[in-house]
Amino acid sequence: MWSGMGADFGDQPTKRGMQIFCVLLLQLYAAPARADAPLDYLFGAGPRNVASLTWGVLTISILVVLIITGVLLFAIFARRNRIPSTSSNERELVSRAGNPVAVIYAGLVLSTLVLFGVTIWTMMTLADIAAPPSTPKVTIEVTGHEWWWEVRYVGDDPSQTFTTANEIHIPVGEPVAIKLRSDDVIHSFWVPALSGKTDLIPGQINTTWILADRAGTYRGQCTEYCGLQHAHMGFQVIASPKEKFETWRKGQLRVASEKSVGSAGQRVFMQKCAVCHTVRGTPAGGRVGPDLTHLMTRGTIAADTLPNRVGYLSGWVADPQHVKPGSKMPRLNIDGQDLAQVRNYLETLD
Repeated sequence: MWSGMGADFGDQPTKRGMQIFCVLLLQLYAAPARADAPLDYLFGAGPRNVASLTWGVLTISILVVLIITGVLLFAIFARRNRIPSTSSNERELVSRAGNPVAVIYAGLVLSTLVLFGVTIWTMMTLADIAAPPSTPKVTIEVTGHEWWWEVRYVGDDPSQTFTTANEIHIPVGEPVAIKLRSDDVIHSFWVPALSGKTDLIPGQINTTWILADRAGTYRGQCTEYCGLQHAHMGFQVIASPKEKFETWRKGQLRVASEKSVGSAGQRVFMQKCAVCHTVRGTPAGGRVGPDLTHLMTRGTIAADTLPNRVGYLSGWVADPQHVKPGSKMPRLNIDGQDLAQVRNYLETLD
């Protein structure tokens, strides 16, 4: 009986071990694809101490799993090999060499020391990132809406203040202050490569800061479920060298281009769109939707849902409910001619 049971138990760990090996092998092959994931938090461009903590805790966790797995496998196979072949009517006394209680105490002490060390490390990291390393020269107010992001750059002089949407431009190597508020429900601001999560609470202002130590485009996302299109409430953070950032900022301060003033497209826009959207320098002053003054300088539309190209722009204007059902942008029931004219007008907003 014992020999038969030993064979059964021997096959089961082997089969299970092969399954685990196959899963780990697949994960290794998938690693290069995951390296380019837009919300990857393991390779940050912000404060290095956060990334160090992440990798440290991850390494400790992997070591714990490996140690426990090794001990468990040793116990399974070593115990099986020590079991003698006996008849069903015989009984054998179970004896244990050494002091197993001492092993338990050692494990308890070691676990406590590791957890205590990780706790201290975490507290020190939180203290380091509680405030930016220097006084931010750029302050941005971010307001969450269902389901897009209003981005307002605040200047000391009101003439240096402007509003954009769904893209946050920052200078490389400088901390940027972020003031967060919500216009409707609770949202959460998260740029995993640059910062942790901070909630946007209706009726109050929360603050955080971000810093990019190298140029690039970093994906952000709302991470607090906020309704039907929560998954389509993304944004981009574009970190540029200071000179390039200043060029962009000065461009955003300009009013809209006069290339299409008085055109048929502008007239249709004023009839169909101006009640919700602002275009600075024109009578359009709506506040429900994003400011479109420099729409064509943005890489995406619909809160990082679609690329900002002619075809997608036409489809978004014609039937936004198809792209983001439940959004506050209604179907305009616009005919083909008016759609072409509005699109031509929007393309001048650069």
